[in-house]
Amino acid sequence: MNWSEFFAMGGYATYVWISYGLMAVILILNVVLPLRKKAAALDKARRFIARGKKA
Repeated sequence: MNWSEFFAMGGYATYVWISYGLMAVILILNVVLPLRKKAAALDKARRFIARGKKA
């Protein structure tokens, strides 16, 4: 088997590589989105605490 046959996936390359691409995007989003949400929550908590100290 050569590389072009591997990447052609027996004629199913379109479906296989789209599936791999979607899987990669979903896995990346499963890491990035919770981290962004955590950062936003921490920022909100810091603002809340800072506002409470001023009062």
